[in-house]
Amino acid sequence: MAKVVTRFPHKVTKIDTVWIPMPDGVKLAATIWLPDDAEDNPVPAILEFIPYRRRDFTATGDALHHPYMAGQGYAAVRCDLRGNGDSEGLFDDEYSRQELDDGYHVLEWLAAQSWCSGATGMMGISWGGFNCLQVAALRPPSLKAVYSVASTDDRYADDVHYMGGCLLNDNLNWGTTMSTFAMRPPDPDVVGERWRDMWLERLENAPNLVAHWLSHQRRDGQWKHGSVCEDYEATEAAVYAVGGWADGYTNTVFRLASGLKAPFRGLVGPWTHTYPWKGTPGPAINGLKDLTRWWDHWLKDIDTGMMDEPALRCWMQEAAPPQTSYEHRPGRWVAEDSWPADGIEQRAYCLNGDGLSTKARKPQVLQHKSEVLAGVTHGDWCPYGFEAEMPSDQREEDGRSLCFDTPPLLRRTEVLGQPVLELDLSCDQPQGLLYVRLCDVAPDGASTRISYGLLNLTHRNGHETPEPVDPGKTMRVAVALNDCGHAFAQGHRIRVTVQTACWPIAWPSAAAATIAVTTGSSMFRLPVRPRNGADSRLLSLGQPATAAPFVTTVWQQPHRSRTLARDFASGETVVRMVKDRGHYRIDGTGTELSGGGGETYTIRDGEPLSARGRVDYHATLKRGDAWDTRIDTRFELTATETDFLLTTHAEAHDSGVRIWSKSWVETIPRDGV
Repeated sequence: MAKVVTRFPHKVTKIDTVWIPMPDGVKLAATIWLPDDAEDNPVPAILEFIPYRRRDFTATGDALHHPYMAGQGYAAVRCDLRGNGDSEGLFDDEYSRQELDDGYHVLEWLAAQSWCSGATGMMGISWGGFNCLQVAALRPPSLKAVYSVASTDDRYADDVHYMGGCLLNDNLNWGTTMSTFAMRPPDPDVVGERWRDMWLERLENAPNLVAHWLSHQRRDGQWKHGSVCEDYEATEAAVYAVGGWADGYTNTVFRLASGLKAPFRGLVGPWTHTYPWKGTPGPAINGLKDLTRWWDHWLKDIDTGMMDEPALRCWMQEAAPPQTSYEHRPGRWVAEDSWPADGIEQRAYCLNGDGLSTKARKPQVLQHKSEVLAGVTHGDWCPYGFEAEMPSDQREEDGRSLCFDTPPLLRRTEVLGQPVLELDLSCDQPQGLLYVRLCDVAPDGASTRISYGLLNLTHRNGHETPEPVDPGKTMRVAVALNDCGHAFAQGHRIRVTVQTACWPIAWPSAAAATIAVTTGSSMFRLPVRPRNGADSRLLSLGQPATAAPFVTTVWQQPHRSRTLARDFASGETVVRMVKDRGHYRIDGTGTELSGGGGETYTIRDGEPLSARGRVDYHATLKRGDAWDTRIDTRFELTATETDFLLTTHAEAHDSGVRIWSKSWVETIPRDGV
């Protein structure tokens, strides 16, 4: 548990709602925590700009860090995107041009206020981590630095939609979730009697996000927009990027460290998709103290010494038994002055018929065709720190794979960076996918997944112009795995596996593909880091400390579950996930929240076209008997050999009465996926 801080250098006043005007007349709703003496002694402003409802949905999390930053002498600003929460206007898409323009204008409005020194920063996790990088690339004059957590610089390569050119089922899951979120009403306590008219306007104009994202299956303008990797030199503000080994967005920290020309700091812990002061698995850190040093340096011109420290710090994880959730991951902090780091060796292992070796043996051709249910032990693409999210023991999955092991290691081997598998192979279909895993195999046989990668074979030469496979023709392909930091213990084995399916993480190929891998010439490259005595002299990152949490009444805690049902007669496998957000009341406003989703993924043996994904979601907001709203949605995806079929239904209820409903049926051509 984090220590609660109640005394700060500055007394703070919370201004519950401030209306920030946009050039087109739309007003955005913001909450501002302001030092009491800011009018006499202006302070820098720090913006978090996201769609997730500042007065209720994120209020409990916001209470931990925004008052803390204000207490350190900053104006902490939490603003909802247009068309979300109480903000006026209509929502169109994630990271749209309108959103980024709005972010630019919010910063300039803040910089012009009498209580602001004229310097601004921007921070956020996930959505807010994305758009602070994207707004920074627009170069607002006041913006000096950003703090981006669990984000991406490449919207096609490293977001919930696609991975290695493969369609992720998180596109369906997240598209359903965000579509539901965007349909929620504004709060009548803030906008008054017009709340219902604003709600109906949102509902009538609600975008079908799943269909929109699914219509862009290659790396086109939809994904290049907002991908700051397109032009790293456009970013001039200093960037602090934070990630976690268990998160879906770890690779961003390493790409930014390598690509940005602006001042940079990177931090990667053992964490899931969360801020480091709430980091799970532990250890969490005193992230807000660390963040204050960052802001003090860039927004107040105070030399905190931060920029004299190593540019990149990572948690080197020790071997651990496979579990679907962890409270703590053993390890230690290591650091590099720059990235790529000069001392890291790209150790090459040959894939031989009898395993991994530094020397090639006589070539063999190994054929493999995965079962359609290969991948069911994978866990979530992006864990949030709940139970049942992370991969289980991989022995079951290993048995469905082509496996290549080293002998038991004679010495400890530490890895930091991106593993890459290079394969000489042929495929008997014009389209197929590869699912590659890196596992740590303990002496007792337990197999813990360390990293993985996907590749759509039609994207083997790039994601902008897919090329069908020439069946039977040998080709050289490279599968990049996610960056990782892991210490393989003496006596453990390094295992690399290859499969042609990854259900239900990725949508299957239209036809089950058989690959033929040529051993000897196929290589696995592992970034091996030598021990560095300087690691032991790193400054401590401390224990977590936050401002006081909101007082809430909780009737049901959030919970998650994952179950698998297998019908051996019909060959049907069903994976069901429950992602319930609980039921609680924010006592200060009396607002009750509940909601969550259920995901169902179905497939039959030998029939990739039987794949079916369904997500049901609901969200309720309630205050006594005066305000009682609910949104229900259902998105279901199937496919033929040539098309995806998406069927959708959504409805809204006011005090138990359905006031709006809509159904969509979308047919979207498959484009090499």
